[in-house]
Amino acid sequence: MDPIRVLVTGAAGQIAYSLLYSVAKGDVFGPNQPLSLHLLDIAPMMGVLEGVVMELNDCAFPLLREIIPTADEKVAFSDIDAAFLVGAMPRREGMERKDLLAANVKIFKSQGKALDQYAKKDVKVLVVGNPANTNAFICSKYAPSIPKENFSAMTRLDQNRATSQIANLLKVNVSDVANVIIWGNHSSTQYPDVSHAIVSINGTVTGVPDAVKDDGYLQGEFITTVQKRGAAVIAARKLSSAMSAAKAACDHMRDWFAGVSEGRFVSMGVISDGSYGTPKDVIYSFPVTIGPNKKWNIVQGLQVNDFSQEKMKITGDELLQEKEEALSVCQD
Repeated sequence: MDPIRVLVTGAAGQIAYSLLYSVAKGDVFGPNQPLSLHLLDIAPMMGVLEGVVMELNDCAFPLLREIIPTADEKVAFSDIDAAFLVGAMPRREGMERKDLLAANVKIFKSQGKALDQYAKKDVKVLVVGNPANTNAFICSKYAPSIPKENFSAMTRLDQNRATSQIANLLKVNVSDVANVIIWGNHSSTQYPDVSHAIVSINGTVTGVPDAVKDDGYLQGEFITTVQKRGAAVIAARKLSSAMSAAKAACDHMRDWFAGVSEGRFVSMGVISDGSYGTPKDVIYSFPVTIGPNKKWNIVQGLQVNDFSQEKMKITGDELLQEKEEALSVCQD
């Protein structure tokens, strides 16, 4: 079997440190799929990246055939099959959102152009670096030869957080909870929705709202806990979510490549076609099914009540505003 080429950007950073282990071990692309790792970071981080390469070598992963550490986008993006775009400008204290968007537009515009020029046309691109949805939109805009469907933003961490909250509340295993939805933006406006989620309790499958029997909690504290979980981790750990973000990125890419089982869906930030009244042509998180052909489809026909519609509109409006601000600093 030929190795696949997998790019990780921000490869000397915290999230990548957890991510690279799982990818190289075979947790993402399968236990028999050899791979070459392309590791991109900025020039000042090359010394740190050298240490990461040493550790990857010292792990003696049977599937890992080649490691290419680089600060050169041409080298990093050449012939890749999958990309984890983790590296992004973090928000610093006192930084306005527009400044953050401007800094990230520059990064993701450049990476979009590199994808367009050097990557395989069927490359699957997952944007992890925040603001992930709008970064993915910009990246796609500057890679016109690659289908928009091949770009996604990570809301799997939010889905995992929400699933874990429900599992802990109902005292079941997380594997017993399915079909939790994250609508919209990976930001504090996201809408974690369990109205279509199911849970298996002692072998009996029931709807999560029926099992929880507390709409006040599900429409209040549950939502805000998930929305603010990233900030809570930073407050406790003094560092942002790294292990959980890496695990979510692996979950997202594994499902994209391997598909999800029938009757199950997962949340991905994908290009919106206007489903459920959402704004078109933004990267919006929807529930999706994924077949064995690596093609995702937005789940259709779900009943959306007024409460949900209102929450979905708030996060959609924020994405439109972000898109407008990002485009205003593009300077083609």
